[in-house]
Amino acid sequence: MLRETPLHAWHVAHGAKMVDFGGWSMPLHYGSQMDEHTFVRQEAGLFDVSHMQVIDLHGENTRAFLRYLLANDVAKLTVPGKALYSCMLNPQAGVIDDLIVYFISDTHFRLVVNAGTAAKDIAWIQAQCAEFSQAPSVEVRSDVSLLAVQGPLAREIVWKAFGGIKAETENLKPFSAAFLGDGMIARTGYTGEDGFEIMLPDNKVVEAADQLMACGAHPCGLGSRDTLRLEAGMNLYGQDMDETTRPDASGLSWTLDLKSDRAFIGREALEAEKPEEQLVGLLLIGKGIMRAHQKVNTPYGVGEITSGTFSPTLRRSVALARLPHQVKIGDSVHVLIRDAEIEARIVKFPFVRNGKALIDVC
Repeated sequence: MLRETPLHAWHVAHGAKMVDFGGWSMPLHYGSQMDEHTFVRQEAGLFDVSHMQVIDLHGENTRAFLRYLLANDVAKLTVPGKALYSCMLNPQAGVIDDLIVYFISDTHFRLVVNAGTAAKDIAWIQAQCAEFSQAPSVEVRSDVSLLAVQGPLAREIVWKAFGGIKAETENLKPFSAAFLGDGMIARTGYTGEDGFEIMLPDNKVVEAADQLMACGAHPCGLGSRDTLRLEAGMNLYGQDMDETTRPDASGLSWTLDLKSDRAFIGREALEAEKPEEQLVGLLLIGKGIMRAHQKVNTPYGVGEITSGTFSPTLRRSVALARLPHQVKIGDSVHVLIRDAEIEARIVKFPFVRNGKALIDVC
């Protein structure tokens, strides 16, 4: 039996094609994935991300616990609402999950983790709490929903839909949140566009979705969310990284705090050796579409596509690939597509941000 978000009936009523996504019934699209992608790049899209799991940690020792649990350092979080992206690692430095942590107070932090790894994440956190002196209490939230409004018009639409919140959110910097009554609104997202992610009680989410749609936000599904995040060079857990891959082999070295002297899970493995592979961007030169698991031949050995698609913005195929560490930007490689070797060029990702191409497709 698939799990359903509080917006399930709303999706069906608006013509969504529903699919199984990690045990959840979620909208793939509402008619045209391509139109939804373009709408987000040019105006604003509305996404139901209520399948994501919210976990609140409470207690005097919460910051110390998170400094041990996470590879990025929550000591950076000193202003209420400030957020941090981090990986949660196992002792071998494999990625258990990537997540966002919000600072609410010195005794209250909030994690938002991936839906497909939620049960595993909760079990891991609770196991670490059992070994940690004066560990925080773990509150698994099952009473809140999440909406994402993304695109160049997103903020104006949110302000129009929810009168009175502009003053409290207009000056929010990226990766910051405001707490409004029983809800939270953060300037975060997974599309490479500006916008908000809105957390609110389950019993208010349908009304909120209706208001946002009435003010110009277009409902969007998982299909466009995936092409948008890939254009933006953002990893997808389970494809571009997992428990067998390290952050520094997944384009996430910037999330690793190795400058401080704190001990955190996975640090010893990270410092013991350098990865043999790296995550790079690819632009296909020949015809075809790159997809996950296709082999990539390089002068230094064989690698593999982790995520690939046709980019609606660039009108070319782009991909993320894990290749030997010797390759560099500008190198030519060959992707095996239907038994044919098709030339591709290594490029720096992200490929697109804020609606604009960041790479030369010529």
